[in-house]
Amino acid sequence: MSNLSAPLLLASMLLGLSACATVPEAADPPQQAQAAEAGVPAAPAPELTLNLPSQSECACATPASRDYTFLERGYRALSEGEAVAALQHFQRYKRLEVEPAAQWEADIAIAYLGMLPDSPFYDHDAAEATFRRLVAQFTAEMQVHPTALLMRDSLAAFALLNRHISDLESSNATLREDLQKREEAIKRLRELTLGPSRAVQP
Repeated sequence: MSNLSAPLLLASMLLGLSACATVPEAADPPQQAQAAEAGVPAAPAPELTLNLPSQSECACATPASRDYTFLERGYRALSEGEAVAALQHFQRYKRLEVEPAAQWEADIAIAYLGMLPDSPFYDHDAAEATFRRLVAQFTAEMQVHPTALLMRDSLAAFALLNRHISDLESSNATLREDLQKREEAIKRLRELTLGPSRAVQP
């Protein structure tokens, strides 16, 4: 190796070593550098607090309650014997309140009107059919007006009473038919025993 190549080899080795040197760490911020020079320990970074509402302060929307104004007006009109006004209030309540429980309350009140013999809307068969449909639709989760439940119980009593009346009328019809047959049998027996001319005498 010549004397000229030795210095070149040494210079290339030094350049390689300088390229492998580690990069110095970033300098501290000015405040931390000044605190370090003064010998004062650096203050910890302040905690970040988020002003989020707690779950206890949740402003959850509560479901709006039904407006019973027209339903109760209908009850009042019904108690005063004003069936037409009561029906109008019940129908208006049904139009304004669309919840299933409100529809049930209005329908049971209208069916109650149809079950009253003095009502101009009396239709026992239709009222009883509506009542049976509403009983099947009712669930324990439905929050209905207490008066609507009383109407339901009254309709059940009306339906039972009407069935008893129908049974009695059917029994009376059977009894009348049997009585007529007996009278005819007695008349024929008299004719056979006494003769036609004497059987008609008192």
